[in-house]
Amino acid sequence: MNRPGLLRIFFIFLRLGLTAFGGPAMIPYIRRQAVDRHGWLSDESFRFGMSVTQMIPGATAMQMAAYTGLRARGAWGAVVAYLGFSLPAFLLMLGLSALYFSARDITWVGLLFRGLQAVVVALVANAAINLGRRYLNSVAAVVLAALAGVWLGFKGNPILALAVVCILSVFVFRQERNASGPVRDGGLHCDHRRAAFGMVLFMAVGLGMLFWLNHALFDLAALMAKIDLFAFGGGYVSVPLMLHEVVEARGWLTEPQFMDGIALGQITPGPIVMTATFVGYAVKGLPGAAIATVAVFSPSLLILLGTTPFYERLSSSAISRRVLKGSLISLVGLIAAVAVRFMFTTHWDIVSAGIAVAALVALRLRVDILWVVCAGGVLAVFLGG
Repeated sequence: MNRPGLLRIFFIFLRLGLTAFGGPAMIPYIRRQAVDRHGWLSDESFRFGMSVTQMIPGATAMQMAAYTGLRARGAWGAVVAYLGFSLPAFLLMLGLSALYFSARDITWVGLLFRGLQAVVVALVANAAINLGRRYLNSVAAVVLAALAGVWLGFKGNPILALAVVCILSVFVFRQERNASGPVRDGGLHCDHRRAAFGMVLFMAVGLGMLFWLNHALFDLAALMAKIDLFAFGGGYVSVPLMLHEVVEARGWLTEPQFMDGIALGQITPGPIVMTATFVGYAVKGLPGAAIATVAVFSPSLLILLGTTPFYERLSSSAISRRVLKGSLISLVGLIAAVAVRFMFTTHWDIVSAGIAVAALVALRLRVDILWVVCAGGVLAVFLGG
């Protein structure tokens, strides 16, 4: 396999990050660069990485970028791939956040975000439908998902719902037996635990300094790290977790403002969890945006580094597979509950209702998310004026 330089990895993923719309839809493009064009890893190794990212928290496309860098140049390769892939989305989200908080009282901007909120309802509802069709394959799964959704509907802590459903799943889904393991990858010879330990130590020191220098930034960083730790199943699971913590528990944003942040996250490249940049900017400006973004991606990167060498053993365990199944089931219920809550939060009129219905139909027909979001905003400005 070719061993690229760190700068080469960074610039290749920077270019990918500039067009990283659609989250997991970017994975074939990552594969094309890593396997077909540059030969950094084999197709078998890439499929192994896909299996790893399904078992650990974090946005799938981000994790695959990190895994590719990890296989190409070890832990530092993972870091620079992560950085290159996320940097365009962060910079664009930062600029849009600054514009939003300075211009949101302008009439046409208000109309724009009213339309975008309608699109967000469709986006979250579509995600719930897709996830439900994929993971709710039994009556027990439907019941557990409904329990999680009802709990969030009554403004309960989604992390508690996630934990309870995972525990119940260990006993409910006993048909999940030990397996022989996923695709094997014999190429993981490096000891990534030392690198992961070093990064954990670096994060701990950084959090300690924030706690000493600025407790508000420490609280922001700790919150985003916690959200990332429980984001099993992809970036969308961060939505109910962030909603609860940012809107209900801390009151940093109103629910409509949070929906606006999600909308901005959909017109920028990168995963939906980039909404953390918007939240951080709202709380503490540029330092808050930077710290929130780093914190919301770091734990899942560390988990990737620490668990990849042991993935075959972990994934063959029946207990771990039942727990993962429970987390994915709870995700469906939580996302569905968020869609319902957003429906009640949105200010509906004929224009916004029409935009929401049209957006949901377009998404079900697999129209690109970026075009759906942009069309919804433009229609709201022209028809709502």
